[in-house]
Amino acid sequence: MQNRIVWARLLGLKDAVVEDVVLDADGQIVAHVRPVARQALRCSRCLRRCRRYDRGSGRRRWRHLDAGTLMVHLEADAPRVSCPTCGVVTCHTPWARAGAGHTLDFDHQVAWLATNTSKTATATLIRIAWRTVGAIVTRVWADIDACTDRFANVRRIGIDEISYKKGHRYLTVVVDHDTGRLLWAAVGQDAET
Repeated sequence: MQNRIVWARLLGLKDAVVEDVVLDADGQIVAHVRPVARQALRCSRCLRRCRRYDRGSGRRRWRHLDAGTLMVHLEADAPRVSCPTCGVVTCHTPWARAGAGHTLDFDHQVAWLATNTSKTATATLIRIAWRTVGAIVTRVWADIDACTDRFANVRRIGIDEISYKKGHRYLTVVVDHDTGRLLWAAVGQDAET
């Protein structure tokens, strides 16, 4: 029992119970986990508690933060639930987004690295594909954008066009003069943009 608590803390899992940890044939750490009772059998879209529909696709794996040089994966059952509003959907997992193959902590680490290094360096360091870095950054940005108001406390803005590539392609950029933050950007320089 004590080892489960140590592994849960080492992996940074708050709403999950670590059932077992194994080193697989590829030399990767695989932690078998399940959601805590209060998080179990919830809709992955609205987080409403629902009744179990079926076993779903069986067990799933999510890539987690590395432990030194070893890759870590979380493995758990992925049953489906019958939600009155959303229909039949995969059960909520507190450590990952619905439909993602990576944990939330992994996504946040990749997004942080991508803002401080190049995409190629991030992909090499984390051992994922270059396109995966872009997909993760898009998901994390969508989460941040959904819960923040970019235009709060904006008093002075600056609008400018920047040319890129050959053939007079432009990017219109709007920034907050007080903080220097990017507020909005779009391709083009016409009246619609």
